Amino acid sequence: MTGTETGSEVGTAARYLYLARHGQASDDESELTDAGRRQATLLGERLAGSPLCAVYHGPLPRAAQTARLICAQLDDVPLEESKLAGDYIPYVPQREELPSVSADRMLAHLARFPAEEREGGPALAQAAVARFTGPVDGDAPRHELIVTHNFLIGWLVRAALDAPNWRWMGLNQANAALTVIRYSPDRPASVLFYNDMRHLPESLRWTDFPPELQA
Repeated sequence: MTGTETGSEVGTAARYLYLARHGQASDDESELTDAGRRQATLLGERLAGSPLCAVYHGPLPRAAQTARLICAQLDDVPLEESKLAGDYIPYVPQREELPSVSADRMLAHLARFPAEEREGGPALAQAAVARFTGPVDGDAPRHELIVTHNFLIGWLVRAALDAPNWRWMGLNQANAALTVIRYSPDRPASVLFYNDMRHLPESLRWTDFPPELQA
């Protein structure tokens, strides 16, 4: 896509979207645990050599604290809170969209969440796709990090792969793991890597994950 600004042609460049789930949180989710703080710091150390130009985080304490710890390892990268990076249900499927063998279980899982998360989430999810995905105006690639929650990462990965809307479910993210999606002007979105934990020692990987989902 090209446009014209003050008589000159403006091109588009690739966006690299880095996605990280917050570090391990306390039982009441009011702060990070010691392990969660260490996870966030190690992720920041990994990203210290990357060309990030912005870090966004959701409004909840566990995401905000994780983002601050990451940014402490970076060189003057702007930090911004965004409700679009918050914790919400991005899409509520109809029963007929889901695999018959798991539809009841999946719908029962969603029903446990507050109505405001289920009713208001889809509009936020659509706005997040519009705000954070796709190529960027200009000639230089843009690298951005969103520190967020499991559901939004699953939604953005699903969108990048052009999968059915309900397929955000089951895309599980580990604490302080890293996913990167590239949006090029001339090709479909590419998931460069997903749920990468190479920066974490074994003792800090898969925290809070059900044993059956651990690699």
